[in-house]
Amino acid sequence: MVSCSFSRLFMPVVAVAAVAMLAIVFLEEGFLESGFPEAGAANRGGGQASEQARVWAGEWPREWPRTDFSKHSVELSEIFSGGPPKDGIPAIDRPHFIAMDKARGLGRDEPVISLELNGEMRAYPLSVLVWHEIVNDTVGGVPVAVTFCPLCNSSIVFDRRLSFAGREWVLDFGTTGKLRRSDMVMYDRQSESWWQQFLGVAIVGELTGAELTMLPSRVESFDRFRQRAAEAKKEGRVLVPGNPAMRSYGRNPYAGYDSGRPFLYSGKTPEGIAPLARVVVVGDEAWSLDLLRQHGSLSVDDLVFTWTPGQNSALDDARIARGRDVGNVTVQRRTEEGLEDAVYDVSFAFAFTAFYPEGVMHLE
Repeated sequence: MVSCSFSRLFMPVVAVAAVAMLAIVFLEEGFLESGFPEAGAANRGGGQASEQARVWAGEWPREWPRTDFSKHSVELSEIFSGGPPKDGIPAIDRPHFIAMDKARGLGRDEPVISLELNGEMRAYPLSVLVWHEIVNDTVGGVPVAVTFCPLCNSSIVFDRRLSFAGREWVLDFGTTGKLRRSDMVMYDRQSESWWQQFLGVAIVGELTGAELTMLPSRVESFDRFRQRAAEAKKEGRVLVPGNPAMRSYGRNPYAGYDSGRPFLYSGKTPEGIAPLARVVVVGDEAWSLDLLRQHGSLSVDDLVFTWTPGQNSALDDARIARGRDVGNVTVQRRTEEGLEDAVYDVSFAFAFTAFYPEGVMHLE
């Protein structure tokens, strides 16, 4: 549901070119043995149908012998290959950090996912996460999964601790290489259940129906992270690649993507806003980034939204440091103790519509 009804905006179609570039880059970087799926296949339904045929033919059970496919909360036909195989996009399991004042090669306006827990402040550059998508870490004694799905522009941090069906788990996550509604499908290595990244919900396997706790985090410029850490008199630490030669860190393999159309997505798109326009998501409501940029700040019930300039898009230019300015967003909640960071996500409008079809999107 959209809270206004002006006509749909037209966006240049650059998805095919972006996908072609991405396939070449992934081939060069060793992600794939063969190219990315042909871009139109899923939009014609062929990608989903052929993938489902392989499921029933036994390909998934052979690849995933520990996954219980008899348990699932979504139609398996909605899940299909995004190109890379299981762990073809490798999660980071032993993250390496350096002091923020020693970080080199990271532009002041480059985006980082910032996390503050129990006195520790850490920054996870999207220039690293665009190649790995998941970081399994422990911050302030809390086991966390820091995730980024480039196709949805969704950056979410989860608590890896789970209490479900009378058992206690500490999970760690990898990439399945599968997509549902153009969003990353993760898996946990303990039960090999499959999880929807956008929602933090298990959709296939033993843990189907379980839900991870989302933790407050921000996507902000590296410079803003440094300023906040200095003001708080804390030692901000920055994730760096364990092997800088492993990938072309700083390079964006999805160049031009956020000016085009969703990749491998054939579902409903929102009205009155471009599918790849950014929206600020809090629960089942979203506010367009353009609306927030226009006002600078918004107050909605106990929520306070702010926008300030000075953050590169990670999905625009071929070099992230040259990406156009999409600005910094914060969402905080008023409490008796003052303002506290809320759980929110700055994602693409189509993804919000895909996963919250009855949700409300505020455009004016």
